[in-house]
Amino acid sequence: MPEIGIGLIGGGYMGKAHAVAMASVGAVFDTPLRPRLEMIAGSTPASSERYRAAYGFARAGRDWREVVADARVGAVVIASPQTTHRAIAEAAFAAGKPVFCEKPLGASLEDAEAMVAAAEASGLPNMIGFNYVRTPATQFVRQLLAEGAIGDVTWFRGEHTEDFLADPEAPPNWRCFGRPNGCMGDLSPHMVNCALALMGPIAELSARVETVHEARGGVAVDNDDHGQMMVRFVSGVMGHLYFSRVATGRKMGYAYEIHGTKGAIRFDQEDQNAVHLFRAEGPEATRGFTRILTGPAHPDYGAFCQGPGHGTGYQDQIIIEARDFLHAIHTGQPVWPRFRDGLAVARVIDTAFAAAEDGRWHSVPAT
Repeated sequence: MPEIGIGLIGGGYMGKAHAVAMASVGAVFDTPLRPRLEMIAGSTPASSERYRAAYGFARAGRDWREVVADARVGAVVIASPQTTHRAIAEAAFAAGKPVFCEKPLGASLEDAEAMVAAAEASGLPNMIGFNYVRTPATQFVRQLLAEGAIGDVTWFRGEHTEDFLADPEAPPNWRCFGRPNGCMGDLSPHMVNCALALMGPIAELSARVETVHEARGGVAVDNDDHGQMMVRFVSGVMGHLYFSRVATGRKMGYAYEIHGTKGAIRFDQEDQNAVHLFRAEGPEATRGFTRILTGPAHPDYGAFCQGPGHGTGYQDQIIIEARDFLHAIHTGQPVWPRFRDGLAVARVIDTAFAAAEDGRWHSVPAT
């Protein structure tokens, strides 16, 4: 069975998730191409060695450049801060290596455009990490919409809300500084990606972006706490998107509601193994939302568990991503979402900032 050496850049929150995924994916999905944990690099040689020992990599790199250049590394996974994404991806493609990059694609629209150009010029497999859209539940929702289960869609509402900075007395941290680290740079890409995946491209939008707590511990906060968009999709459907890191009580509020002429769908990531489906049929007295628990009948669930309702978790989403990345490498066929899909998200967010500045509706450039 063929193997490929994986080089991982970053060993923190997402780095660990990708290391675990690459160590598990072969057993979960019986992939024809098996990943080998070859080399990892953190921010320092010391952290690289610490991550190597913790996650089971064969070697630790002094920095990301050593990982990218190593002959035994066949593919690169980027799980480092977004300000580093562009340089790593460009170097990896130049070295002839496929790249998986965590969201957002880059620290700016310029970064995202350059990364897509490098990926497409190389002709190599490339993917971006939007993991939440890969839950069996949301994959099932995509199927329902494609089948017309709720008729013609008339409205979409989506949110990504958390409360890790809801307390105004919380001390400042790195998330409080720099536009890429604000809520629009950090949380909004996931729900924008979800909206595009479920509803198609956004034609135009109006937006507001605000800093709720302008100082923490006497230090000025220079990025945003929450933002919202009114959108019109290319299909003509209206929608609303909201993102917040100060939504008190919300821990993983990646949620959406979709209305159609024959029904409606609701989903909330805090209950990620359930889809709520309403069908406008039968007697009015017995109509209502049905809570559907995911199980082996739903996409990708059965690889993890044979028991309906037992549920999948966060790490399983990352394992599904690893399966897709390996499939793209093994077959040479593109697998969604690619870098270009990450660029589509970046263009929506960049347009939202422009709309928030002048208070006007803005068209979103096509990708």
